[in-house]
Amino acid sequence: MSTELDLLRARCERLELLNQVGHVLHSTLDAQEALQLILREAVRLMRASSGSVVLVNPTSRFLQIQAAFGLPPDHADFKLPIGVGITGWVARTGMPARVGDVTRDRRYVRLRQEVNSELAVPLLLNQEVRGVLNVDSERPNAFTADDQTLLEELALQAARVIQNTWLYEQLRLKARLFESLASVSQTINSTLNLDDALSVITREACQLMDAKMASLLLLDEKSEWLELRASHSAGAAYLNKPRLNLAECLVGNVVRRRRPIQDQNVQTSGRYQNVQMARQEGLVALLSVPLLFGGQALGVLNVYKGAPHIFSNEEVRILAALAELSGIAIEKARLYERIVDAEEQLRQNERLSALGLLAAEVAHEIRNPLTVMKMLFHSLDLKFTPGDPRGQDTKIMGEKMDHLNRVVEQILDFARSTEPRLAPVNVNQLLDDLSLLTRHKLRQQRVEVIRELDPQLPAIQGDATQLEQAFLNLTLNAVEAMPEGGRLTITTRVARLPRSHKDPTHVVVEFADTGTGMDKEQRQKAFSSLLETTKAKGTGLGLAIVARVVETHRGEVKVDSKVGKGTTFTITLPL
Repeated sequence: MSTELDLLRARCERLELLNQVGHVLHSTLDAQEALQLILREAVRLMRASSGSVVLVNPTSRFLQIQAAFGLPPDHADFKLPIGVGITGWVARTGMPARVGDVTRDRRYVRLRQEVNSELAVPLLLNQEVRGVLNVDSERPNAFTADDQTLLEELALQAARVIQNTWLYEQLRLKARLFESLASVSQTINSTLNLDDALSVITREACQLMDAKMASLLLLDEKSEWLELRASHSAGAAYLNKPRLNLAECLVGNVVRRRRPIQDQNVQTSGRYQNVQMARQEGLVALLSVPLLFGGQALGVLNVYKGAPHIFSNEEVRILAALAELSGIAIEKARLYERIVDAEEQLRQNERLSALGLLAAEVAHEIRNPLTVMKMLFHSLDLKFTPGDPRGQDTKIMGEKMDHLNRVVEQILDFARSTEPRLAPVNVNQLLDDLSLLTRHKLRQQRVEVIRELDPQLPAIQGDATQLEQAFLNLTLNAVEAMPEGGRLTITTRVARLPRSHKDPTHVVVEFADTGTGMDKEQRQKAFSSLLETTKAKGTGLGLAIVARVVETHRGEVKVDSKVGKGTTFTITLPL
């Protein structure tokens, strides 16, 4: 009876101890702190002199000390293969081990000379050994069967605590990664220059994934080579490595399959092309994800760790999400570059158009006095005796005037050949396209654009290129009139001219700015000859071109302006 009572009392004490320990262990969600608490309570309950918690590294499959008590500091980085030592045996078999005299056990790997006995039990998660809980004592036969039972029950609690802390850590990491991803997306998409965007992508990828280095490779025009376009924390050896053939390299598979690839150690990989470079740079684990846009692969985004590592599914998804955002940012930057090029081309067209118009006016102004000169020259009827050199001079003068007249006629013929090629034109669409081309300049000049376009506006017969040139000139003219910023209102509507007409006969386009305005003389000469401009800055060609384009479209352009109040240009075009 007494024995049963003692056993019951011992069991109650053990349960009470476990209950107390449970409260302590569940007091934290920090994984490392939880491990230290587990070990501290295990050493206290077992009256041990030292102990350790070792976990299985899923990458290397080695046992590594994650928490220690009473062990020398130099054993913090101690690694043990599974199956080696008493701890390794427990990890391999999943069975506990209680050794009263470690000197007589061949399995024992000595870490402390003073240890005489050891008790080790497995940490099981979902029937899988994830680590081992060890306690040591300087006393021989220090641990009893009851101690083993108690430590096994503690290990069950500890395993659940470890699992909860790991789950919490994973959720916390996931939340941090998504917060970083949201911040990164704003940073990436605020960059318009392509090289700047690529640099931002690699920098943010490196920080987001806590990587040693990140790089971004883009396909060449023929989709045969991957060329390094940006990197973060890359050394000279990586920067100077040759470009990669798409069909032969490891990351080429990422482009071809459009799926991520990882290698836990490229320094020992048979698939990686630049093993020597990786060793020189200290690059070990690689995760490579495709840069996609519209279903097409643009290149790859790589991150490297400085140690062997298996990237989790969450890490792969996060980097893939970053790569997807990066693909959009890259195409956005490329589109912006094309827009800038198109805007510059329009500017060039404006200069060429103005030059042609100026040449036509010069030719016209030359032709009138040249005609008078020819008439007067022939009326003089200059005749000289044979041998008089003045006769030859007179002949040359007549020929040169004829030659000059032919040149003038050719210039005028060329100018007349620029008549508009009429076709149906959607004016609203034309203005939409123009806003895309000019939005960067307007933003730089702090000009707010208000668009009031009639959605029912009918198409007109016109030359889209020439009309776009005229609208561009009016937009740029408005920007110049608002050096400190302002507001440009673009309006379209239909009109009935005369007003008694039942159906719309014309389309009206207005450009109203809040700029410096024009005085009476400037208004009168706004559309005058290019050779008579009153513009203080620039050539004064823009408005003359507008007038020319509107005139060739059988339309009308008017200006209404007040000094200091702004200017409104109104273009009326027939349907």
